[in-house]
Amino acid sequence: MSVFTPRHAVILVLLTLSWGLNWPVMKLGVSHFPPLSFRAVSMWLGLPLLGLALLVLRVPFGIPRSQWRELASLTFSNMLVWHVVAILAVQALSSGRAAILGYTMPIFSALWGWALFGQRLAPRQLAGVAAATLGVALLLWHEVASMAGRPWGAVGMLLAAATWAYGTQRLRSTSIAAPTLAIAFWMTAATSVLMTVLATAFERERWHAPDAQAWFAVGYNAVLIFGFAHAAWFFLARTLPPVASTLSVMFIPVLGTFSGAWWLNEVLHWQDWTAMGLMVAAIASVLWPSRAADALKRTDPTRAAR
Repeated sequence: MSVFTPRHAVILVLLTLSWGLNWPVMKLGVSHFPPLSFRAVSMWLGLPLLGLALLVLRVPFGIPRSQWRELASLTFSNMLVWHVVAILAVQALSSGRAAILGYTMPIFSALWGWALFGQRLAPRQLAGVAAATLGVALLLWHEVASMAGRPWGAVGMLLAAATWAYGTQRLRSTSIAAPTLAIAFWMTAATSVLMTVLATAFERERWHAPDAQAWFAVGYNAVLIFGFAHAAWFFLARTLPPVASTLSVMFIPVLGTFSGAWWLNEVLHWQDWTAMGLMVAAIASVLWPSRAADALKRTDPTRAAR
């Protein structure tokens, strides 16, 4: 693991914008096209872009046959469950609410790390987890009554978030001796195949020519989500300390909530603004350089940058 660098900062900003704005885009997509099919088409169009990135950067595609089983396990927990369950649940939720529930992932990740992977949380990191948890609770303040009639959407999104969090912890300790981009490519490829099978089995009768809004949502997801965001996230997850890489994405639900409110003309309340401050505090608590990191940087800059 490395300390937080300017390169991480740039990737994190781009990732936050891409994923945060995608929540209303996804809601638009599933409103105009069957959800599993929407996801499958987006993946197939994004996969060549990811492959092109590997070619341009001269990253080898190969993964040893002995590690295919672990790759399959990582694909299931990091991508398949998330993409299937989340895209179905977003139909029953507002885009902002779906983003809030989906990005409880960092909280689940901290709990998985503590319970199963022996990770200890420093007081500042515990404060960050608490701030993020309170922020999620505040953002849900006005949504509890709406979720009461459609609990499966909320439960499904929480299940997807918990599974993704477990997969992230597994990804950090993976023994696969391959570049992160190669792992991202093959996980996306496998998920594309499985998503296509599910779409064919359950949505074939609903297929129709996508309209302009559906194509916009597909294009956004193909280029920014499957061509960039997933690979960027896997890079952060493998190169940053566990709490830093998970809590650092907590601004995404804030952006998702506010962009969804703008898109749907929803009124924002004091809870939303307070939650934004708490999310920023949570991010700062894990990304602000510690005294130990500062001391290491002064004594050994090369080691600190690794």
